[in-house]
Amino acid sequence: MTLDAISWNMIIGGFGMFMFGIKFMGDGLKSVAGDKLREYIDKYTSNPIFGLLIGMGITVVIQSSSATTAITIGLVRAGLMTLEQAAGIVMGANIGTTITAFLIGLKLDAYSLYFVFAGAMIVVFARRKKIRYIGDIVLGFGLLFYGLSIMGDSLKELKDLPQFTELAYTMSVNPFLGLITSTIMTAIIQSSSAAIGVLQKMYEAGGIEFIAVLPFIFGSNIGTTITGVLAAVGGSLASRRTAGIHTLFNIVGTAIGMILLVPYTNFILFLTEKYNIAPMMQIAIAHIIFNVATTMVFFPLLKQMCALIRKIIPGDEPERIDIKIDDLDEGLAHTLPTAALELSEKALIKMATAVDHMLDQTKEFMVNFGNEEDKEIIDQSESLINNVDRKITDYLMIISNQELTDDDASELNLHLETVKNLERIGDLAINVTEFINSVYEEKSKFTNDAMEEMAQMFDLLKHMLNRTMQVFITHNYNLFTSLQEDENNLDALEFNARQAHFKRVANKECDSPIANSIYCDILSNLERMGDHCINIAAKAISYQSIEEKIIEDEDDYDDEKRDKKRFEKKTKEN
Repeated sequence: MTLDAISWNMIIGGFGMFMFGIKFMGDGLKSVAGDKLREYIDKYTSNPIFGLLIGMGITVVIQSSSATTAITIGLVRAGLMTLEQAAGIVMGANIGTTITAFLIGLKLDAYSLYFVFAGAMIVVFARRKKIRYIGDIVLGFGLLFYGLSIMGDSLKELKDLPQFTELAYTMSVNPFLGLITSTIMTAIIQSSSAAIGVLQKMYEAGGIEFIAVLPFIFGSNIGTTITGVLAAVGGSLASRRTAGIHTLFNIVGTAIGMILLVPYTNFILFLTEKYNIAPMMQIAIAHIIFNVATTMVFFPLLKQMCALIRKIIPGDEPERIDIKIDDLDEGLAHTLPTAALELSEKALIKMATAVDHMLDQTKEFMVNFGNEEDKEIIDQSESLINNVDRKITDYLMIISNQELTDDDASELNLHLETVKNLERIGDLAINVTEFINSVYEEKSKFTNDAMEEMAQMFDLLKHMLNRTMQVFITHNYNLFTSLQEDENNLDALEFNARQAHFKRVANKECDSPIANSIYCDILSNLERMGDHCINIAAKAISYQSIEEKIIEDEDDYDDEKRDKKRFEKKTKEN
């Protein structure tokens, strides 16, 4: 047997189809799950055990522990999750990533083309998106196994190749070679599931001894951390620490595995003989037991590991934004609507805090010239705001079906108006982010004057949003008139920036065609955010009578002072 006799095209093509099937199936599962993934993260990760289960579940769905870690890093960076919560999810991801090897061990290759046919028919003929996504899952599942089948048939030929036989023997004698090989292979293809899949086919073909299999499994766990490490290089403190937790967990677990290599090998061989386990399932079982065992060992030490990482990578973590709204008691909405409206008010204040934070992130994205991590955080914040919007709106709809007093009905309308406008500000922030990103993707940039003009509008918007929420809580008419002055100033900033932009274009001071074309769109979106602030405040004071709005000059100071204290108290309560 020579190298030329090996069907390399089948190996490479089958592997490509296998990888595509994993991704296609994962994308379909993500699309079916939709915002539920983010909702589950938001709701359940306050408890480390739930975080562990969520990490497992998400990794099973998206078929990538690296992707789960990337999502987690973004949430920590955004201040939406603590390092301890992230550590629980990362540990769960290590268990979830074993599911692919288990499915491969079931040897479904013979049915792969049936899955391909069924998935293709669903994708082609289904009219509803949700059904097409299910077709993507089925099609990806079939392609995964068909690619594996093609690749596996050709991999069997390798065992007759002298060079491969020598390598397999060397790996059996020197387990560290298998560990290093697997680490590099997994790091390159960015998928421990794919690396283990190849290993399963090679082992089934008799091309490698089981003593070399376990180091290969251990190495795949280390290799899968490379994605997070690369993402964290030059990134934020939170991203470096989260990647550090993932790496520390897998390296220490691998070290223990290598120390116990011989007894663990004997244990798996004992199970194989006792229960007559097939070769590919043998590897899947070994992978599952190892990852579950290391998680059980380290999970009780989660806080200590986080403390160690904080010492290894020192610095101040970002302030965490707590916008969990699990206290929206549905029973209270049915029995005591007035009290339920108090709860929805607290939730809206939290939502406004998240929107305010999103404005900061959007401005930071502009200043940092399109840093990819900043954009990822903005996308996650927008998803989180949409999730909160949906929960509050659903809660308010329950309240609206009850018998309400006139005051409660007015308050309900205010809350509905507020949640709608806050959500729109988040949407407009996403628009601005996309506009800015399109400039930076073209390797272009805004002029210094343009950057300063946008920064001024961002700063005024943050001030307006803060004042808007004060009016929302206090219904202070004087604050509203002051907010109207702020809006006039924002309009003036937008007009002056637009005129200055036209002059720069005429004088050929802007060398970026795309920046020239979209700058006015950015200004328009920023100005519209101010309009939404006014919408909220106008609704908040619309219930007052004319007499209530006329405040004597000598009382103005005391009233504003009182309302400011009330706003600060409400904010602190949340």
